[in-house]
Amino acid sequence: MKITFLGHASLAIEIQGVDILVDPFITGNSKASHIDINKLKADYILVTHAHQDHILDVEAIAKNTGAKIISNYEIVTHYGNLGIEGHPMNHGGAWEFEFGTVKYVNAIHTSSFPDGTYGGQPGGFVIEGEHKNIYIAGDTALTFDMKLIPMQTTLDLAVLPVGDNFTMGIEDAIIACDFIECDKVLGYHYDTFGYIEIDHDLAKKKFFEKGKDLMLLGIGEFIEL
Repeated sequence: MKITFLGHASLAIEIQGVDILVDPFITGNSKASHIDINKLKADYILVTHAHQDHILDVEAIAKNTGAKIISNYEIVTHYGNLGIEGHPMNHGGAWEFEFGTVKYVNAIHTSSFPDGTYGGQPGGFVIEGEHKNIYIAGDTALTFDMKLIPMQTTLDLAVLPVGDNFTMGIEDAIIACDFIECDKVLGYHYDTFGYIEIDHDLAKKKFFEKGKDLMLLGIGEFIEL
């Protein structure tokens, strides 16, 4: 399993030769100007919620690649009306795809499309594939619902928002590690704009002091599990 950070909350994940994008917000992110969305591969696009900084490039990439969208019912319906195929889910539900199992789990946030229309309830994803398990939290506050995840899945990696203000910050993300019983974290949703800028060294130090590992990748960098 290869996970590439594309900036903000955008990820490219390769599992068993299948290319998955998560929340593609690239053309609107000046820090990711070197990423050409026309060159991105995608068989599936996972969308956690409908805010612009998570869906900006969904339509263009899906139409360019033929990718299928995986998200909540409202988001999949929205893109279905644009002629884009999707697989609708809702909280607590799981589905076996050719690359592995995806479960749509709770997130505490809001969700609306840029025009203000309802985007369903926000969520995160637990993905089990290639004998590796990851949790992509989406935009969320710290929530006791996270404690449900390790009851069913032993995580190898958690992708957690760490930018604060709109989501969890560093301190809450550290607590989240205990809730989900996973000390290996890829941080995202930080630095894109002023409200969510963080001190990288301080953030890593705080995680280290609690016996946890926080990775903050450069845009385009990747890790393999």
